[in-house]
Order: sequence, then structure tokens, then C-alpha cells
Amino acid sequence: MQLHSHIANKLMSYIYQHIETDINIDELAAMHSVSKFHLHRIFKEQMGMNIYETVKSIRLQKAANLLLTNPHSTITDIANQCGYSSQTSFIRAFKERFSSSPKIWRKGGYKSYSDQILSTSSTASISQADFSHLEPEIIKTKPQEAYYIRHKGYNYEIKKSWQKLMAWVYSNNITEYKQIGIYHNNPIVTPLKECYYIAAVVPDTKTKLKESVLPSFIIPSGLYATFEAEGQYGDILKLIQWAYHEWLPQSGFETTTQPSYTEFYTNHFLAKDGRFRVKYFLPIQLI
Repeated sequence: MQLHSHIANKLMSYIYQHIETDINIDELAAMHSVSKFHLHRIFKEQMGMNIYETVKSIRLQKAANLLLTNPHSTITDIANQCGYSSQTSFIRAFKERFSSSPKIWRKGGYKSYSDQILSTSSTASISQADFSHLEPEIIKTKPQEAYYIRHKGYNYEIKKSWQKLMAWVYSNNITEYKQIGIYHNNPIVTPLKECYYIAAVVPDTKTKLKESVLPSFIIPSGLYATFEAEGQYGDILKLIQWAYHEWLPQSGFETTTQPSYTEFYTNHFLAKDGRFRVKYFLPIQLI
């Protein structure tokens, strides 16, 4: 299982970094010395989606953001940046995914789509959190090795994954570590029941593990806009929505295909009062 996890994580990293290219599955299979059939099976077993679905989802999430942050780019430009050689096929795929044409999305369709997703969360739908006062700090991160549990669906059941992670931390007598929640899918443009969330622990580099039954992967270095915020369960989705749909289009930056994540100072999935205090990391690059 460790080998399968390693292959799937390496493949996912490759997809993120080469999403605008024609990703050749035969070449990737040869790169990992497995058959194409075996590569597909490993990936779906580990990630819950097949490779083609994953590539398509990441491309369209990227397009959804570029339409907002790059107002002077044509639809064809954005289609090409997201790995589509045909504008027609891009528009068809975008409509299928977001129930909106790229043109309508750009003119405000993203707001109703995102609000509809958040309305399926009883806590996010009633959240009155306002993050418009937040000022970002722009930072460059270093690579971090994270041990993790992947959870399908953004819901309160994530608490069980965090409890298992903490049991692993205590079993290894780890005293210095970070708690990081990674949004494998952007939860403001992906139905919450379909989102993959990663609960992760990054131990201090000096820590020697007694047991490493959990899989690990490297969170790559990157440029991020970071926001420190606090609130209660449900407010984090509003924070992510504000960051992508309010702050980002006015920022002079665009986001990348890397997922955003939160570093917890106080984890609302574990805190008795259900409150959080976090630093939110939004991946960015200059337009």
C-alpha cells in the first residue's frame, strides 16, 4: 500500500505541474514501470477518481479561476492554458461541469454557483463571517513532508480522520508538528460531497518516527498569499469563497493548480467549542 500511495502521489504532483500539456498516460505508466491498466487501478484505489476524471476536474477548476483573474484573456487563451486545444470542446466541458458558459461564469455566474454549493452546508449557509478586513502576507514556502489521511466529502465526519491522525502523533511521541488541512478539490466550486479533503500532520524534521503506517507526500514549495483568521465550523468555507472570489480577482495575482490549505493553530474539528484559528494558504503567481 505504501508503494501504491507513493505512485499515486507522484502522479498527482505531475498532473498539477503539467496540467496545461497533453498528459500521456502511456508515458506515465512507463515512468513508474507499471502497465497502463495497473496505473489506472492504483490511482483510483488511492485517489477515489480515475486519472482522466482528475485531469479534467483540475483543468476546469483552473479555468474557473482564470476567467475571473485574467479578464483580458480570451476564452481561447484560457482554454489553451488549461490544456484544451479546441475552444468548442472546452466550452462544452465547462458547461457540463458548471452549468454555465465561460462567458456567463465570468459575468457573475460563479457567484450563484458557489452560493448554491455552500447552501448544502447547514453551517456555511448561515455563516455571517466577514473576512473583507484581512490583509495578506505574501510568502514563499519550503517543501514539507506530510503524513495524511484522505477523506471524501467536506463534512463534520472529517473529525474522525483528525482523531486517527492525533492517535498516530501520540503513538510516535511527536511533540513538534503542524496540523494542515488540504483542499484537494476547491470546495467552493466542487459539490461538497465530492470534495477530497486531506488531514495532514507535518512533524518537525528532527522527529524520528517509531512507526510510519500512514502514507506521506511532499507539499511542494510555492508562492502563497496567507491570511490569518478565526471563526467556527462553517466559516472556513466562507473564508475560501472570499479569498477566491473577492480578494483574488482584485489582487493582481492568479491562482495556480496547487490546492489551497489551512495550517491550524486551533483545529475546529478537534476543539471542544468547534472554533478555529488558522493561517490560510492561497497559491498564487503573477499575472
